[in-house]
Amino acid sequence: MENKMELLKLIVASEFMKEDLALYLNTHPMDQEAIAKYNFYVMESKGLKESYEMNYGMLSEHNSLSPYPWQWINNPWPWESDANFDFKKKGM
Repeated sequence: MENKMELLKLIVASEFMKEDLALYLNTHPMDQEAIAKYNFYVMESKGLKESYEMNYGMLSEHNSLSPYPWQWINNPWPWESDANFDFKKKGM
């Protein structure tokens, strides 16, 4: 379970970086370094999500593949504590 939460933290951080850099690039479209960082986080996020879904199941009911039968309902719902993590633990 600990690896699952650590991977989820990495996904959240990567998604945040993607969003933050996208907002920056909206006003600084010629910043090559920012574009390179954005592209890095796009690829990192994609890899982290694929790894999570291979090991722990669907991350999204709209953007994830599901084996038969439908798997989304087998995961904790977003408002359940098992689906979330505490940033206060272990330096987060």
